[in-house]
Amino acid sequence: DPSLWRSGHKNRINMAFKGEDQLDSLSLPVQRMHLIQVDSVQRWMEDLKLMTDCECMCILQSKPISIEKDEQNELMLSSQYSTCDNLQLLLKRAWIISTELTRIAQKLEKNRWQRVHSMTVRINCHVRSMINEYNMFTRNSSEEMHQFEKLLMDKCSEFTAFTERCLQTEDEQILKSMKSCINETLTTIAQYFGQLIELVLTHETQNLLRQIETSDSLYVTESAISSLFSLTQEGAHLCRIIAKEGGVVTLFKICRQDCFRGLYPQTLRTLASICCVEEGMHQLEKVDGILCLADILTDNSLSESTHAEAAAVIAQITSPHLTFTQHLSSFLENMEEIVTALVKLCQEASSGEVFLLASAALANITFFDTMACEILLQLNAMKILLTACSDKRLVDTPYSRDQVVTILANMSVLDQCASEIIQGNGIQLLMEMLFEKSSSGNSAEVAACERVQQKSAVTLARLSRDPEVAEAAVKLSCIPRLIKLCRSPTERNNSDSVLVACLAALRRLAVMSPDGLEDSDFQQLVKPRLVDSFLLCTNMEESFV
Repeated sequence: DPSLWRSGHKNRINMAFKGEDQLDSLSLPVQRMHLIQVDSVQRWMEDLKLMTDCECMCILQSKPISIEKDEQNELMLSSQYSTCDNLQLLLKRAWIISTELTRIAQKLEKNRWQRVHSMTVRINCHVRSMINEYNMFTRNSSEEMHQFEKLLMDKCSEFTAFTERCLQTEDEQILKSMKSCINETLTTIAQYFGQLIELVLTHETQNLLRQIETSDSLYVTESAISSLFSLTQEGAHLCRIIAKEGGVVTLFKICRQDCFRGLYPQTLRTLASICCVEEGMHQLEKVDGILCLADILTDNSLSESTHAEAAAVIAQITSPHLTFTQHLSSFLENMEEIVTALVKLCQEASSGEVFLLASAALANITFFDTMACEILLQLNAMKILLTACSDKRLVDTPYSRDQVVTILANMSVLDQCASEIIQGNGIQLLMEMLFEKSSSGNSAEVAACERVQQKSAVTLARLSRDPEVAEAAVKLSCIPRLIKLCRSPTERNNSDSVLVACLAALRRLAVMSPDGLEDSDFQQLVKPRLVDSFLLCTNMEESFV
């Protein structure tokens, strides 16, 4: 599963890559890290609602204190919180219940009956509170949902009574026989709870999609799409529910109506999240989504932010990490105009985020068809990308450089690429990328730096079959740097993939320029089999004296 982050233009992309892959690119996030900056007292007050004293709740059974009807209270609740807020509260409560159920099972294994009972009481309270809160903001829940609510509450009450009886006996045999019954009850509660949450989320998804399809209000439609996007950030399961209920179809309808042009960026961002799951891809294929994306990317009257979000969807659906590729047949039909539009977006990008999204889409496209590399060569993309790398306003992070070097690596299989690289001063850029280091120490950034080093070495190895490229690399002192990366684990952050790539590049350059290596380097890094040199370098001990 992908990892997730969003903060400025860095947060737009999921940067969780498999380190063992020789070359991989970028996959959009299914989820993104929520960075919420709120007053600490306010945060405490929010958490307090979910951690109400269990004994009091057990007595009150979540019943309203007021003897009057609750219409006024319900009105206040619905006006104070949006649907999105209520769903977030529900999901937070559900997460607490799920965690508590797991902990009960752990305590039960250790026969800690007192803890099991107190946690059972707490589960009972949370379940009743969750159901009560949900029924206060929903207006049209189904009969099936009410049945599961009753089943769940009854089973929780039974569970609480059961564990209380366990406290009243010390007979080991009786407790042992009761333990199996408690396990069965716990399993049943978990099943009822899971089914209820599934029904609730499906119901709310249907409501949101209905609002999007039927509302005449731009504000209501925008709010519903925003709530839908928030749900996609809760994980792949929510994305599957949305796709199953026709979310992709509904959102593409928005993208085909000129009256909703102002909502295109938000709608496309939601689509990118949903399309991280196979069900979303199936829906995209059914509604000719790729053709719609191509139309958006080539429509010069649309805003740059709309084009950027369309590029984000392309980056998602072309991710090398996706195992389902049935949509790629229709993609190939529209590839030339999509690639052309993405290159133009890279060239005209006004910010690092826009460039990152466009280059990420291009990087992914180059993985599954060599025709994309040929199109890029015809469009003079090499020069555009190399020029962008010298502009710190556009390429200011390892993530952006990762996309550029991925494209260069995949294009370097073409013989015509060598002259383009030399003309654009690309060998100098690749040399600089071999020195890529993280400035923050952030794990995602460190991983991105490793990929930049690895792919720049791979690109050098591929291009150095051309004597002119090899000569330029030797003149720029690439060989000493490659040797340093091989011999010093800290220089490559102990990355085996970087080591393999550097050994391959070093061997290729050594063929072209054998005088550039000392005898010890040749004997250890070039002459042996690759696997033997690899084992030698990985076993090197560094002195910290």
